[in-house]
Amino acid sequence: MSKVLSINTVLEWILILLIFSVMSAIGNWVGYQYPFQESLVGMLILCAITLIGMIIEKYVPYNIPAIIYISIIGLLLAVPWCPISGPIIYYTSKVDLVSLTTILLAYAGVAMGKDLGEFKKVGIRGIIVTFFVIIGTYLGSAIIAQGVLMYTGII
Repeated sequence: MSKVLSINTVLEWILILLIFSVMSAIGNWVGYQYPFQESLVGMLILCAITLIGMIIEKYVPYNIPAIIYISIIGLLLAVPWCPISGPIIYYTSKVDLVSLTTILLAYAGVAMGKDLGEFKKVGIRGIIVTFFVIIGTYLGSAIIAQGVLMYTGII
């Protein structure tokens, strides 16, 4: 399996990550009253880690998903003995997870709307399966969250 990485692909990733960073920083500022500049710096740090992980995934000969590399890089940069962990943790703590998921779900909605013709070809069976997957995921997450919150004594 050939993994070719062109400069155009990397530039496209950078553009997408920059747009995502600005939108998320605005969401953090409006929704959670985090300072815009600090949220933007936190998002740019997260996006740099993501970009490095995606590039590494293309060059390492093993078939390992990019999320593994991204997680390892983020972990190594956040451990206490890393000299830059203080600023990394400070700025990334100014990024709220919900603002990220809002932008991500909006993007997924646009992407799904773009492929609506393909979705129609799936037919009613696909819609039923999709419905049960979404409901099952939601219920499974709710049950796990309820169990963890009860176990920890929060509720």
